[in-house]
Amino acid sequence: MELKGKTAIITGGTKGIGRSIAEALVKEGVNVCVCARKEEEIEAAVREIGDLADVMVTGVVCDVRNYDAVKAMFDHATTELGGVDILVNNAGIGKFQSVEAMTPDDFRAILETNLFGVFYCCHEAIPLMRKRGGGYIINISSLAGINAHPELAAYNASKFGLNGFSEALMQEVRHDNIRVSYIMPGSVNTYFGDDTPSEAQSWQLQGEDIAYVTLGLLKQNDRALQSRIEIRPSKPPRK
Repeated sequence: MELKGKTAIITGGTKGIGRSIAEALVKEGVNVCVCARKEEEIEAAVREIGDLADVMVTGVVCDVRNYDAVKAMFDHATTELGGVDILVNNAGIGKFQSVEAMTPDDFRAILETNLFGVFYCCHEAIPLMRKRGGGYIINISSLAGINAHPELAAYNASKFGLNGFSEALMQEVRHDNIRVSYIMPGSVNTYFGDDTPSEAQSWQLQGEDIAYVTLGLLKQNDRALQSRIEIRPSKPPRK
């Protein structure tokens, strides 16, 4: 895909992996819309990302668990940017807690953010991409989508589900010139869960590592599709 002049929506795009992807796309000449749940984060991200290159950067408050909010986000993006060529479903939450201890509300929030939110965004993006002759959907999953862990059952369920969703969607839309890939990172030094990025965790992947992979997918020749990418820290601490 020739990136210059294209448009992208990035959910959870104000920090962490989403922020790194937004910055990388802007530097490639892509017009970007980021979303998050806090208005002050949106305002700061739009200002700071917009300073990186001479492109259009916009943002909107959106909780991807809310379908009406997702529809409003896509309306905003198409009005401001003229359409959607790239969708990066990055918004996600997780919580380390046993099934017994987890509340139904927390379980529901994880599934609705990590899986339902992706469905809502894809549901809105596909017809818009068809009108533009194609596009690319990239879902940020996790190695927790193929490796189960105790006290991570809700997150595991959401990412196992996201992987299956991505595989099926890829087959549904490939002949519409819409490509679908999912990236499964291992440990990333971000704000996931209760974590805070720190030098002590420098062995972990960084947001820019995932952004680099994202650009590689987008720049791949149209005849080739890397539908599933695993990426992990090269040298985790010895156990």
